[in-house]
Amino acid sequence: MLSRLAYRINAALERHLPEQRLFLKSDRETRFIRLRPATQAIALVGGSAALAWTIIATAIILMDSISAGSGREQAARQQALYEQRLNALSEDRDTRADEAASAQERFNLALAQVAEMQGRLLASEDRRRELETGIDVIQNTLRRTIKERDEARARVEEANVALASNGAPKTEAGRAKDALSTVDILAQALASTAQERDVMEGAAEKAAERAEAVMAEKKALQARNNEIFSKLEEAVSVSMEPLDKMFREAGMSPDDLLNQVRRGYSGQGGPLTPLSLSTKSSEASVDEARANAILQGLDRMNLYRLAAFKAPFAMPVKGSFRWTSGFGYRRDPKGAGTRMHEGTDMAGAYGLPIYATGDGVVTYASWDSGYGRLVKIKHEFGIETRYAHMSAIRVNVGDRVSRGDRIGDMGNSGRSTGTHLHYEIRIGGRAVNPMTFIKAANHVF
Repeated sequence: MLSRLAYRINAALERHLPEQRLFLKSDRETRFIRLRPATQAIALVGGSAALAWTIIATAIILMDSISAGSGREQAARQQALYEQRLNALSEDRDTRADEAASAQERFNLALAQVAEMQGRLLASEDRRRELETGIDVIQNTLRRTIKERDEARARVEEANVALASNGAPKTEAGRAKDALSTVDILAQALASTAQERDVMEGAAEKAAERAEAVMAEKKALQARNNEIFSKLEEAVSVSMEPLDKMFREAGMSPDDLLNQVRRGYSGQGGPLTPLSLSTKSSEASVDEARANAILQGLDRMNLYRLAAFKAPFAMPVKGSFRWTSGFGYRRDPKGAGTRMHEGTDMAGAYGLPIYATGDGVVTYASWDSGYGRLVKIKHEFGIETRYAHMSAIRVNVGDRVSRGDRIGDMGNSGRSTGTHLHYEIRIGGRAVNPMTFIKAANHVF
């Protein structure tokens, strides 16, 4: 049965592939190899399959090389765009810093002007009180003089009545002499009173002119005061806006934050206590209210400054580095599938210094499995920062560090694929994106 099937197949293929014989001749004998049509067909199919496989493999290799080249180019373009964006963020940060410095200079200048204006207002207030006292004295003197004049006139009338009713005999010459003496006394008293009145009127006119001059000066000072207050209010508003924005973008409530700082710094006194320029127990004036509002703004700025230095608003690396992995879910570099990356990675040179990003206390400084050499710093407001994969640790547990203190060196310890720093920020034990704090600090620092 099989032989018949083979015969039929050979007979069908012989039309296209006739039987071939390959002769092999030697010195003694000649042999040949007979290639049947089926054998030739099998050889032809096998060769064609080998050629097709070679072509397909070559095409796959070429496509892989082309895609790898385009992938590298795309990665290079993305890296260039990322570097451009980082440069733009750096320039924006420098601009914000210049604006903050300029606003601080304007604020210092306006504060000096307010101090000078307050001194002049106090001097003007003293001069006004002195003038009021002088005017009161002059008016009392005038009233006393008028009273004395009236009393002298009354005595003269009483003397005239006594002379008229006196029954003692007097001559005409005596009565005339008494009348002349009385008239002389009255004339002298009236002349003295008139002279004193003229002097007092002149003093009163001078006091009124001086009071008008003081009032004009006071109005000019009030206008200048209003201008200075406007500049101060603008400076405080400009200085407060980036600070408020920085904390809000970091996901922290400014009011809650300031309340915590205020509880830690609850002492009273100093140059920022409320002003009180009034000498009477009356309500505060408009200027006092504005000055107190400005001082409250300055107090808020001071609390913001304290909070900013206690929170991690800084870069842990200051040298040359590149961002290699951000916060969020990613494919694990060790091939463990998709996992949550709870920090951000910064790759740099081995041994690159690592700095604390805020004031705090070191709570951990040792080896921790996947983290490698790890440092944990506890900050205020329930914030904790972590610095992992270091090559060396330069602090101990319990050390109190300040922003910018060196705490270790960049390395490749623990579960790591290369030299880098793994930087984490946790609030209340929950990991948050460190780039939120880094970008928020660009508004101020």
